[in-house]
Amino acid sequence: MSQGVLALLSLLPILSVALFLVLLRWPARRAMPLAYGVVVALALLTWQLSFWQVAAASLNGLVVAATLLFIVFGAILLLNTLQESGGLRSIRRGFTDITPDRRVQVIIIAWLFGSFIEGSAGFGTPAAVAVPLLVGLGFPAMAAVVAGMIIQSTPVSFGAVGTPILVGVNSGLAGDAEILAYAQAQGYEWMDFLSMIAAKVALLHALAGTLVPLLVVAFMTRFFGASRSFREGLRIWKFAIFAALAMTLPYLLVAVTLGPEFPSLIGGMVGLSIVVSAAKRGFLMPARDECWDFEAKERWDPEWIGNIEVGDSPSDRPSMGLLRAWTPYALVAGMLVLTRVDFLPFLSWVKAWTMEATGVFGTDIKISVQPLYSPAAIFILVSVLTCFLHRMSRQSYLRAWGKSGRALVAASTALVFTVPMVQVFINSQGGAAGYEKMPIVLADGVASMAQSSWPLFAPLIGGLGAFVAGSNTVSNMMFSAFQFGVGERIAVDPTWIVALQAVGGAAGNIICVHNVVAASAVVGLVGREGAVIRKTALVFLYYAFFPGAIGYSIVWYAEKGVFNLGSCLAAAILLFIILTIRRACK
Repeated sequence: MSQGVLALLSLLPILSVALFLVLLRWPARRAMPLAYGVVVALALLTWQLSFWQVAAASLNGLVVAATLLFIVFGAILLLNTLQESGGLRSIRRGFTDITPDRRVQVIIIAWLFGSFIEGSAGFGTPAAVAVPLLVGLGFPAMAAVVAGMIIQSTPVSFGAVGTPILVGVNSGLAGDAEILAYAQAQGYEWMDFLSMIAAKVALLHALAGTLVPLLVVAFMTRFFGASRSFREGLRIWKFAIFAALAMTLPYLLVAVTLGPEFPSLIGGMVGLSIVVSAAKRGFLMPARDECWDFEAKERWDPEWIGNIEVGDSPSDRPSMGLLRAWTPYALVAGMLVLTRVDFLPFLSWVKAWTMEATGVFGTDIKISVQPLYSPAAIFILVSVLTCFLHRMSRQSYLRAWGKSGRALVAASTALVFTVPMVQVFINSQGGAAGYEKMPIVLADGVASMAQSSWPLFAPLIGGLGAFVAGSNTVSNMMFSAFQFGVGERIAVDPTWIVALQAVGGAAGNIICVHNVVAASAVVGLVGREGAVIRKTALVFLYYAFFPGAIGYSIVWYAEKGVFNLGSCLAAAILLFIILTIRRACK
């Protein structure tokens, strides 16, 4: 079978998701079983995998789905605990005291607090923390999910203390003897070589990520404002750019000087302290009479509203101070950091309990679960501690558990098919037909068409990998060596192509199906995942092609000069955004 036909066939699972979930607007619980059927049919009939290979991949997917549901439950439980204790009411009041402007609130919580949590834990945890917090502050559930997904871009490459680089890129490249020899020939020890790639990743992210807070507020006012206007979000462009730079500049500095472990964590923490302090002093803040808010809840589109109600605590609960109200989130952040850095003993403690099965059904697939390492374990522990810290009654705390358990059921169906579909897709090698796994076949097809224009498309491949796999780390593991090889074939610096892969893999989290399903489930939006992806897809395209244009300009600068295709495309994107902001401010 020709390479082009195989590439088209390997694209079918992705197209089926786009068709059923996004275009036909089916809920994930209906769309994903069909997508699973498509990928299984391809695996068995075209790639000629054994039944046991498909079964093992599917079983691994079910286990991964269970771990995601565990995280969703923990996040919902913490939210309901804070609601029942009165903590959310105090947190809401604290943000209103800074500013009632929802545009500023979403930048502080989703962009800055979310980046810090991403740097600490990764793996979708920011959505599990920031999205319900936004809903608790009075945001429509869909607006919160859209904001939470858009920020899953810049900080992701250095999430979970650098895992997408230290595990993803490292695993993808280190198994290739030619790449190891290349690093040595360039005068690098292997970890220094990885750090050099990480610095390039951080530079590309810093350039693209500086517009992310502005995109968050612009999309929020466009889709969820009374006027349905980008203009209302763009009007606070000065504050949005300031908040972006407060995170991306220390982020880039840390990546260049310290390596890939802490850019997002330190960048988010530094940015949060700078921006909150500046906001309290009114720096670049909108005037009180220009503050933006959603319409009254009774005027919201029913599609925006989740079936998890987050309101004020019972009226008999006394009000509490901000420090006490924020303590659970401080505990979550602190515990995530302490259990993710390898120079402390806690990491080995939480990873000590590992349930593992190798050679599942006689295949090379391994299933591994580390329950204590999951952020869910921390969410649940903090929920229990909050019961005592906030002096909750037994009845109110049991009510929080009951509501959380009921909310979890709706998310199960979608994830039970979504993640097994992904696992069959990425474990489709070794069949009797002798074809490479589906993601590599797809990437080969694109590379053969793109030729020297490949840097423009390298982030897109990384993004599609994360879209189906649900992980920047997995995307990097699948494609890093492939991207390096394409860079060598077109005679450009291959490390820049790997950096573009890592950036695209981070951007793929914006539209990743099972992350959207999980984030939607936390606030009761199950069944409306396609609506979320339709709203975030444009941001994904920006985040794939803007760094791609910059990467093209960099790798072809010596041969094609400053004014090449990449630099012109990047300049056109920036000019369009600048002119749009100018029109919005008139």
